[in-house]
Amino acid sequence: MRLFAAVLPPADVVEELGLVVGELKRLPGADRLRWTTPPGWHFTLAFYGEVEEDVVPELSRRLERAAGRSEPFRLAVRGGGRFGRGRALWAGAEGEVGALRMLADRAEAAARKAGVPMGEHRRYTPHLTVARSREDLDVRPHVAVLDTFAGRPWTVSDLALVRSHLPTSGVAGEQPRYEAVARWELGAAR
Repeated sequence: MRLFAAVLPPADVVEELGLVVGELKRLPGADRLRWTTPPGWHFTLAFYGEVEEDVVPELSRRLERAAGRSEPFRLAVRGGGRFGRGRALWAGAEGEVGALRMLADRAEAAARKAGVPMGEHRRYTPHLTVARSREDLDVRPHVAVLDTFAGRPWTVSDLALVRSHLPTSGVAGEQPRYEAVARWELGAAR
């Protein structure tokens, strides 16, 4: 199974972000980007890739423990940026970003302890991908619009294990489908 750990924003936060993404889609060059859709908007904490089914129960136990040791925290979608030369356009986060980073570190550590190969550790950059490109693009106007965006805060109260179903039809524009296979309440170890 292709899996990752994530924070899933609530529906009203996704809807609010959808309004600014609608503006971005009207900017010059927007047609050269592959836009992600609201059902796929999330803050990835740790990407696990293909995980053998027999490893999933241990990974789940360790993620549950990680969630239990992490207190709920406030977060908002705010600002944005790009990775590479416009290959990924993303919305950022503000609020208790340190708590989000700690949860990401714990999600990565849980995978390592469960036997999931994680490769080299990199500092976590909180982001929610809104568009991608196969080519280098000048997305500075898009980033400028995102920089003015400040969404309403919410309390992150759980950690999700998400399964990614990659497109298989070959139809242009088909999006991956994401399925939360488990969710654990933050702070439940109290």
